[in-house]
Amino acid sequence: MRVAENGKAQRRARAEGPAAGDPLEQARRLLDAGEPGLAELSAAVGLSVSHLQRSFRRRFGLSPADYLAQRKLGSLRASLREGRDISAALYDAGYGSPSRVYETGAARLGMTPARYRAGGDGEDVRWSLVYTVLGQALVATTQRGICMVELGEDADALEARLRDEFPRARLQRVDAGRDEFLAPRVRAVAEALAGNAVEVPLALVGTAFQKRVWDALMKIPSGQTRSYAELAASLGAPRAARAVASACARNRVAVVVPCHRVIRGDGSLGGYRWGPDVKRGLLARESSGQAPA
Repeated sequence: MRVAENGKAQRRARAEGPAAGDPLEQARRLLDAGEPGLAELSAAVGLSVSHLQRSFRRRFGLSPADYLAQRKLGSLRASLREGRDISAALYDAGYGSPSRVYETGAARLGMTPARYRAGGDGEDVRWSLVYTVLGQALVATTQRGICMVELGEDADALEARLRDEFPRARLQRVDAGRDEFLAPRVRAVAEALAGNAVEVPLALVGTAFQKRVWDALMKIPSGQTRSYAELAASLGAPRAARAVASACARNRVAVVVPCHRVIRGDGSLGGYRWGPDVKRGLLARESSGQAPA
């Protein structure tokens, strides 16, 4: 049944004009329409497997397999958010069995499909407010690690952002110094915001491409910057500068995941979730080799 569906999807994608002269665009359309294997995809677009792999990653920032996995996960997310039955949502998204999404998708959802559909229902998130060299920060963590670091002087606004991100999770505010689990994590974040090199356990939830961008950000040395285009090129996806900028905007962990080190190609700052003044100050202090004062 699946083979027949893939064959129909291939014929349909070939017939849809714009992709016809571009094998990579044709490959993307085939992945959007069905679930062809790599060898099948290679034969359909007339490229060798290795050439297809390299070129597809360069164009779209993901391997064909990762692109397909992300497309399926996006479909699953949409169905779950609409309140659809979990089994039906899994089947419609293309997962052959519930075990497949638990093996591959749950890590990217950050929780099980049932919890995701329920807005994080049942997830434990502990959080605290702490004053740092950059001002007030909200630090939130799951059992896996830090899931949010937000900066701002309005405590109510910070809490509202946390609740927007985890609308049905069990949110527990604690005094950082009185919680043996949260306290060392809050101290580590405070040290990181002060510009000190410390190990901070993270629980980053995002798509495969977003995680690649965030990993690349954490490899940029303090005192250096990269343009969005340079970061995209370093990921083997030189045309994905806009996707890189979008991933930076979706970063929820201030400074620890240093999206402030990415600027525009003309040298201007570009956007920053926590404001241009914070970004400008961080870059100035890092370039001078000083910790924030």
